[in-house]
This record gives sequence, C-alpha cells and structure tokens, in this order.
Amino acid sequence: MSGGVVYVGSDDGNLYAVDALTGKQKWKFTVGAIVYSSPAVLGDAVYVGSKNGNLYAVRADTGKPLWRYRTGADIRSSPTAIDATVYVGNDSGAVFAVNR
Repeated sequence: MSGGVVYVGSDDGNLYAVDALTGKQKWKFTVGAIVYSSPAVLGDAVYVGSKNGNLYAVRADTGKPLWRYRTGADIRSSPTAIDATVYVGNDSGAVFAVNR
C-alpha cells in the first residue's frame, strides 16, 4: 500500500490498484499470467513479477506500463525496490538486479 492505494496481483493475470478508503478499483494492468508475488512500490512506480517470467514496472497513478524485463523462468518471489534498482528472483534460482 502506498498513498492510500492498495496494489495487488491476482491469479486472473492482472495487477490491480484499489482505493484503500472506498474499495473502488483505480486501474487494472493486464500481466497475462498468474501473479504469485506481492508488488513493490517505490516512488511513482509499481513493480510486479509473474508466472510468465516477466518483471513489470507500471506507473503507480495510472497503471500504464513503463518497462518489462524477461527473466526466463516463473517469478514467485516479491520484488524489492531500493534506490535505483529492483531485485527479484525466479524459479531457476537466479536473482536479478534491474535498473529502474
């Protein structure tokens, strides 16, 4: 949660932003694969991994995509964003450090 907005991934292949006070959906970003992990929020971006092996960055206010990074295997771990880097592991045992 950040700024009164809850960000949650789903097994329906979407990332949702929900207003914490009203419960109303603010936006939906289609990932296209199951989202096992919790999203990370840093600054104006939300980061989430998915079963299709992609790490996504989307705008926190609109859900518009910023970038996608392909890891090559399912992502079940939750990303961590620190300073200018997003860290995430995948099912092959690799850990990635991706510049924001």
